[in-house]
Amino acid sequence: MAQNLLYLNDDNFTSTISNGVTLVDFYADWCGPCRMIAPILDELSAQFAGKAKIAKLDIESAQDTTTNYQVTSIPTVILFKNGKEVSRVVGLREKEAFASLISDAL
Repeated sequence: MAQNLLYLNDDNFTSTISNGVTLVDFYADWCGPCRMIAPILDELSAQFAGKAKIAKLDIESAQDTTTNYQVTSIPTVILFKNGKEVSRVVGLREKEAFASLISDAL
């Protein structure tokens, strides 16, 4: 795992996304496509270290946040800028698609 990857929960979610650009992967351990995104997120966390935060949120242990953002399918990846949702992707995408979202928000 990349050391820059953050793990969020209901308690630290809002404070983590409140400043700067944060890409959050809403996932579950049993989700196959979610596991396929994991290495992409590791690479992105290294690529954007110091520029953007890359984070994962387990939908089963953070149900309040999951419900609040109306995440009904996984993987759902939401890009936040200063606490506001700016983009949302549902399903598996290539690394370049996620990198482009992050770059556009910086």
